[in-house]
Amino acid sequence: MPNAAYPMSAARLPAGDGTMPDDFPLSGENPGGDWAAARTAAAFAAAVESGRLDLPLPGGGQTGERWAVLADLATEDLSLARLAEGHTDALAILAELGAARPPAGRRWGVWAAQPPGPGLSARRTGDGSWRLDGLKRYCSGARCCTDALVTATAPDGNRLFAVSSRDLAVVPGTWPATGMAGSDTLDVRFTGIAAEPVGGPGRYLDRPGFAQGGAGVAACWYGGARGVGETLLAASARRDVGPHALAHLGAVDVALTTARTALDAAAAGIDADPEDRDGGGLVRTLRVRALVEATATEVMNRVGRALGAGPLGHDEAHSRRVADLTVYLRQHHAERDLADLGSLVTRRGTTW
Repeated sequence: MPNAAYPMSAARLPAGDGTMPDDFPLSGENPGGDWAAARTAAAFAAAVESGRLDLPLPGGGQTGERWAVLADLATEDLSLARLAEGHTDALAILAELGAARPPAGRRWGVWAAQPPGPGLSARRTGDGSWRLDGLKRYCSGARCCTDALVTATAPDGNRLFAVSSRDLAVVPGTWPATGMAGSDTLDVRFTGIAAEPVGGPGRYLDRPGFAQGGAGVAACWYGGARGVGETLLAASARRDVGPHALAHLGAVDVALTTARTALDAAAAGIDADPEDRDGGGLVRTLRVRALVEATATEVMNRVGRALGAGPLGHDEAHSRRVADLTVYLRQHHAERDLADLGSLVTRRGTTW
């Protein structure tokens, strides 16, 4: 919704560097989503410029501190956390694959989804440079990222490339959803876009940091669930919510505390073995993601049962957080991820 910071004429964003327009206009297709995206884009730009997203790299001994910042951002605003997580993950990927650190102030995304349907292809030109063509779906920060790491199918396999967003064409209306509207997750069309390869074929997936980044996403889910739980905690501090709501609050406390403990243990495991020499990184990530996803789902369910429709109907921040978290959690692939975990623990001969 428009507010004092975004007058009806146009949503004004911070002056950019030529890759982000000064005006973030409303569209006739999803004006509410455009307002949310404009607000989040401004907050994302401010977070990058202030240094708030200059986080320790995973595996360097401060992974827990890294995730705590992401969780705090998610408690504030899940769409902002989604952009921040992508930006910080991109910087970690570039460092892990030996690329030069990009200039300060650039806003990065990681656009690596490869759902069924049209995709992105990479080709080499006569001078040896790379060009990308096709459609990339689920590009968070499509209109506010200055740069992105994208996966594309090349003649020698799946590759990761760094691109500037300057000449990319977003496809309007490709994220009509209410949940995560502020993340500006649109489809983006590439037509002969210059790209710089980052690592060799298959390196995006075949590296310890892939699992580490997946666990970092769970820290964002945890932060969002914590924000939902705080609505019930605040209500119980203001008034007598009754024994049933207090029972739900007790269960929320157990669930969130368990999730936080699991995240702390996962962070410590990454710091103890950043190169994943024992081969347990993927198992650890699948476990913590499944636990946090279940926790977040339980927290939303219990808070809703404890407080009824009131917060969903009258508390804009709470209702937006529930809608955002519902969508964000679907980065967990439910039973498919659990089946992958089951296969891994079977092969590893896991005992409890």
